[in-house]
Amino acid sequence: MRRLTILMLILAGFTVLCFGQRSSRPLPRKIFQLAEPRSIGPMSLEEALAKQQIVRHFTSQQLKNTEIGQLAWAGASITAQQTALPKAASAGATNPIELYFATQNGVFIYQPEQHSLEQIDQQDIRNTLAVAVSMQQAVLEAPCDIIVAGSAKKLSGQFQGDARKYMLIQAGHVAQNIQLQAVCMGLGSVKIGGFNTRDVSRACKVPRDLELVYIISVGYPVIQPVTPAATEQTSTTVKRAVLIAASQDFHDDELFQTIRILEETGVRTMIASTRTGIIRGALQKVAEARLSLNQLRVDDYDAVIFVGGPGVIVEYFNNPTAINIAREAAAKRKVLAAIDFAPTVLANAGVLNSVRATSLSSERARLIQAGAVYTGAPVERSGLIITASSPMAVVSFAQAIANTIAGK
Repeated sequence: MRRLTILMLILAGFTVLCFGQRSSRPLPRKIFQLAEPRSIGPMSLEEALAKQQIVRHFTSQQLKNTEIGQLAWAGASITAQQTALPKAASAGATNPIELYFATQNGVFIYQPEQHSLEQIDQQDIRNTLAVAVSMQQAVLEAPCDIIVAGSAKKLSGQFQGDARKYMLIQAGHVAQNIQLQAVCMGLGSVKIGGFNTRDVSRACKVPRDLELVYIISVGYPVIQPVTPAATEQTSTTVKRAVLIAASQDFHDDELFQTIRILEETGVRTMIASTRTGIIRGALQKVAEARLSLNQLRVDDYDAVIFVGGPGVIVEYFNNPTAINIAREAAAKRKVLAAIDFAPTVLANAGVLNSVRATSLSSERARLIQAGAVYTGAPVERSGLIITASSPMAVVSFAQAIANTIAGK
């Protein structure tokens, strides 16, 4: 009897194990075949270029599968031999780019050879994405968020040390094609380079060997009619700010929170760094610097803002170009701002003499030596010069900049 009982227990355990293994197998992924894409449209390239603009607010209207398919087709990165599909000529005739689509119906990966979408998650992850990006409202509102990811490894055999460079170039081509296609379809879009890589990869189930480059939020724009008179007034009164960040180890919140607050108040922003392209924060968020320091013209901006973080010590403390930018901004009565480590750049530029200023406590001696009246307060505004002590003060720092730009 005892042997029979033991045998039954073993069989029961084996049965549970077998059924458990069977139930843990991943369910087959759904494949959605997309309609044949259009290769001829009503809008010329010149008109699309003229109408292209950044759109950050979208209506609740969802995109049809045909529209998503057209966007995917436009951004498809394929080899030259696959002439049935376009459009972004691939480096070395190798496809290093993958496109993921996050919609209310889940997450999909585009298969360009079959012109189909493969569903990899049934959950709407846009709320999760929004938490991880710098433009949260755009990601939340957009009916479709396109994640552009690339593999430098696929190009390493042919391009070796330049593989990542060519992958990023390819990603830029893909993003441009998607945004131009959106214009031709009456859609709006915004390209986002600032996000937490780990959180986005996890939400979209992106493999570790792929590098995230862009998120492109696409949808029907909220239309705001503008009269000719208003257009003329806007073109003359729009305010601009340039944020100078280190190419590595800038403080993520100081960059992205400042951009968010300034843009919400109507200030257009630009990121500058020691080099153009993708820059990475201390918390691994990435942004795109479209301007290098030696290209920066102070006259083009109403505010010059030095973002802090460990990288500022290495790249800007004794950088003659950065120091001259700070001096020129002060001399030309521009709003000049810096936070945490970055006020030391202003001190080294000699613009803090008799100015009430603050910074991280580690920079106190340098500011005092430069003649500043050091306060240690979270934020100090002295005329057109604004300084802040730490990332904890970034919201007040950005609001002080916005108010000063507006003349408040």
